[in-house]
Amino acid sequence: MMENKIILLKGPTACGKTDHASKLVKNHPLEIISVDSVMVYKGLDIGSAKPTSEELKLCPHHLIDVCEPTENYSAGEFYQDVQRVMQSIIRKGKIPFLVGGTMMYFRVLEQGISQLPSANPTVRNQIDSEAAANGWAKLHQELQRIDPTAAKKIDPSDKQRIQRALEVHRITGKPISSFHGERKQPIDYQRLNLSLVPSKRDILYKRIENRFDSMLDQGLVSEVEHLLSKNSLTSFHNSMKSVGYKQICDFIENKCSLDEARAKAVVATRRLAKRQLTWLRSDTDSLVVDPLHRKSEVDIEGRVSQFLN
Repeated sequence: MMENKIILLKGPTACGKTDHASKLVKNHPLEIISVDSVMVYKGLDIGSAKPTSEELKLCPHHLIDVCEPTENYSAGEFYQDVQRVMQSIIRKGKIPFLVGGTMMYFRVLEQGISQLPSANPTVRNQIDSEAAANGWAKLHQELQRIDPTAAKKIDPSDKQRIQRALEVHRITGKPISSFHGERKQPIDYQRLNLSLVPSKRDILYKRIENRFDSMLDQGLVSEVEHLLSKNSLTSFHNSMKSVGYKQICDFIENKCSLDEARAKAVVATRRLAKRQLTWLRSDTDSLVVDPLHRKSEVDIEGRVSQFLN
């Protein structure tokens, strides 16, 4: 029976997830669900390496372009949306195939999610203003005072998680760590859990650099200029804080040269990949495949075929 099965394909940015996924869809009754916190935004196409419209016609992806770039999209919203989409795929007699690199989204699927309050734009704007005036290190110090448990787990440079922890405290008066025991149930499916973990980090880093250069050649700067020219979108919105977009915003706002923005984006993407790899190595339930190995495609195909039969 396939009705209670799903497949997860995780991996760091630029490791080849999309290519592997597209090949599997051709051979098996799978439908891809994107697990990517940037692809959810409409218009953020080049910088998120979003499949083109032609590619999507051949290989449809769910949970792409689900919200405007001026909106916030939380892990909680993903949790709700993905369950609805999975049930829709299963009713068609197909297998949900979750592909991406946003590890927080995978975590809420596999571990459940805390019953946290929804995002509050007013509170977030206030926190952003304080960060602009005093720096994120100062806000991390505030978090250490009000919620030392959360502060220990959040890096002082992780702006989004600092912002969310402070936001929850200001909305509810309770530390975010106090919600972690109040979780919705994780998804209840038989899972094939695959992780793409490149054996040579230097090759992955070179791919990251080459891919960002390709994004620039495709018109990333023009894409960001167009986004900022409409919908009251600013560099302070969460969508524009995504890796790559943030650095191009800095260039457009004359905070740095294009060469400096490129260098900063490549470094930021490498750091993202490092965090993703750290998370994947701690995922003991996952079957690890080296995407750099010449037989990785055969390995993945074999594991998927065995799981589905």
